[in-house]
Amino acid sequence: MTLLETETEREARTTTVTPPRTTVPDRRRPHAHQSPRPLGGVRNTDVFALIGGLAASLATTGLLWIQLGPFTGVLGYIVVSWVLFVVTYALLVSFDEDRPAMVDRVSTVVVHSIAVVLLGTLLFILLYTLYRGFGALTHLNFFTQDMRNAGPLDPLTVGGIRHAIIGTLIELGLALAISVPLGLLGGVFLHEIPGRFSRFVRTVVEAMTALPDLLAGLFIFATVILIFGLDKSGLAAALALSVTMLPIIIRATDVVLRLVPGSLTEASYALGSGQWRTIWHVTLPTARSGLATAVILGAARGVGETSPVLITAGATAQVNTDPVHGPMMSLPLLAYTLVQNPMPDMKARGFGTALTLMVLVVLLFAITRLIGGRAPGDLTAGQRRRRAAASRRDLKRFAGRSRLTAGAYPASPASFPSSTSHGETQ
Repeated sequence: MTLLETETEREARTTTVTPPRTTVPDRRRPHAHQSPRPLGGVRNTDVFALIGGLAASLATTGLLWIQLGPFTGVLGYIVVSWVLFVVTYALLVSFDEDRPAMVDRVSTVVVHSIAVVLLGTLLFILLYTLYRGFGALTHLNFFTQDMRNAGPLDPLTVGGIRHAIIGTLIELGLALAISVPLGLLGGVFLHEIPGRFSRFVRTVVEAMTALPDLLAGLFIFATVILIFGLDKSGLAAALALSVTMLPIIIRATDVVLRLVPGSLTEASYALGSGQWRTIWHVTLPTARSGLATAVILGAARGVGETSPVLITAGATAQVNTDPVHGPMMSLPLLAYTLVQNPMPDMKARGFGTALTLMVLVVLLFAITRLIGGRAPGDLTAGQRRRRAAASRRDLKRFAGRSRLTAGAYPASPASFPSSTSHGETQ
């Protein structure tokens, strides 16, 4: 059978067949040249879009207000201009950016616009109050006299707000002395002792944050003044302010204590400390800056109250330093009373009183921040000195114990009698 094999069959059997090869044509286009885009800084297109949107919005709103429509009012002009500015800016940005970038730019513009509006409103209030009350602030008697001998027609060189400053400090000091300990203890209770009762107390506290200030004044007037017979005084006003400040301090303290890391309290428990020792030495020092913020919020709520003070303390034109007897004036109540007078000098005194109240609040906030606004572990100079003195005392005590131990137990083993020598002696 091998002899009958033809030449063609032999070549077919010995020849290797090459598989077919498919070639895909390269249809890729050359990459377009792209310049790197900086992540930081401001591009020219951003500036042009911002300026163009602002100019277009102002021009369009001016055309609507002056030529086309019967529109009037500065506030409406500002609102319509802002809306048109946002729309125009989004349209200009869409020419150069994709949709996510456009949404991001428009959101940034809206957020910054709101921040500018809020800051501008605060600056307007401050500058307007300063402008209206600057005439009264330039006279020294405005801070050293009271309104006992000043009438509506008297010039600014007569009368002052000394009685209101003293009354505000007394009322706010008593209110803080009452509300700060109770508020901190209430916040610690809500955080450390969970249960049905604590949930009920938290609900009541949250409801009391929306309590009208007038109701707090009426409550103190009906109980302390009518039932217990206390006169209208600074103490009654302080109690009314405490009712308004307590919910703020309790709720803020509860929120701040929740932010303390659980690892710190667990480490304190692992070292053998009890619950209240951990609260006093670990939880409260760690949340010190937040607790200072809670006190600031409560003081800000109480220092500007008018109706509770009017109901519980009344009003007076002279200085009263007795918080238990007699009416007592406060800065918010005096500012409200003076501004209601139609005479220009009395209005100037009212705006000067309001500006003095602003400065007083800022000073109180700064003092509170200095006292309790330090970070955890940040010690004052006195605390560092006391820590260093305690460390030196501990070092001396440990050194004395080491000397006593060395005297009781000799360091050299040769001083102890060996068993061999003891047996030879026997």
